[in-house]
Amino acid sequence: MTLVDFELPTGLEAREPVEARGLTREGVRLMVSRGSAVSHHRFTELPRLLGPGDLLVVNNSATLPSAIDASGVRLHVSTEQADGSWLVEVRDAPARAGLRLEVPGGALTLVRPFTARLWAATPAVGTGRVEYLTRHGRPIRYSYTDRDWPLHVYQNAYATEPGSAEMPSAGRPLTGRVLAELAGRGVVVAPVTLHTGVASPEVDEPPYPEWYRVPASTVRLMNHVRSAGNRVIAVGTTVVRALESAVAGPSSGWTSLVIEPDHVVRSVDGLLTGLHEPRASHLKMLTAVAGEDALRAAYAEALRERYRWHEFGDVHLILGPQTGGV
Repeated sequence: MTLVDFELPTGLEAREPVEARGLTREGVRLMVSRGSAVSHHRFTELPRLLGPGDLLVVNNSATLPSAIDASGVRLHVSTEQADGSWLVEVRDAPARAGLRLEVPGGALTLVRPFTARLWAATPAVGTGRVEYLTRHGRPIRYSYTDRDWPLHVYQNAYATEPGSAEMPSAGRPLTGRVLAELAGRGVVVAPVTLHTGVASPEVDEPPYPEWYRVPASTVRLMNHVRSAGNRVIAVGTTVVRALESAVAGPSSGWTSLVIEPDHVVRSVDGLLTGLHEPRASHLKMLTAVAGEDALRAAYAEALRERYRWHEFGDVHLILGPQTGGV
């Protein structure tokens, strides 16, 4: 089984939030695929595309402003490790062990490489990562966006647990209005937490360990929904990673799980997700959920219909071939 690959025209990159085009967050498009069948909608239709008793599991991690200036370079701060070190990505300059980077309110010293792109660094800033970044950071911005945007643009409506270096963006269109209509139609929403690290659109690499928590209340609700014959839909690949790391029951900690195309996904019946870059590791997980042929067909349709990519882009609802509903 091969990784889904394609060429993404630059004109399909969402360079600004949909609000900048005069729409509300829920105004993005929604592609629904189940097997080879694909249909096209607006996100506002989601409550009518699900059924009473279905469950949406969301990631309630809130986005931190994780970019800071350091000794003349940009620094992206990822996760904080159990030993107190921070994982960081040095942008625009080479990194080496022992490099001391002056940052607002202190310094970071690179200790050792963690991946080909990330380094473990010893912070000397006087506070923990969340407090420090809240005070000194700005949101991470990649080259496909047209300018800097304020932090609230990168927060989901239900985000309550600060910790993610980048936005768990699949839930961005789930506004209060949409959530209220979902509740009115009998669709249930439950949280998990997974604090995302720093991804990279330039590098094809597997996910690295991230901290997660799946509460007992969510597990109980999932079991109830399943026993009633209804569906569990994950909002974002982060939710799938958390739930698949907790298949034995409620748990928390660091997960190193990488969901490959041959992984049997047991926790969810569908996935609401953004459109991912060519060769991105997320496509492996999507292949495990949808199947390779179905995912290829869906992405070909998204390209043909000129859907928009990245965190400010359109959304894809993948349903397993045996699920009910749309």
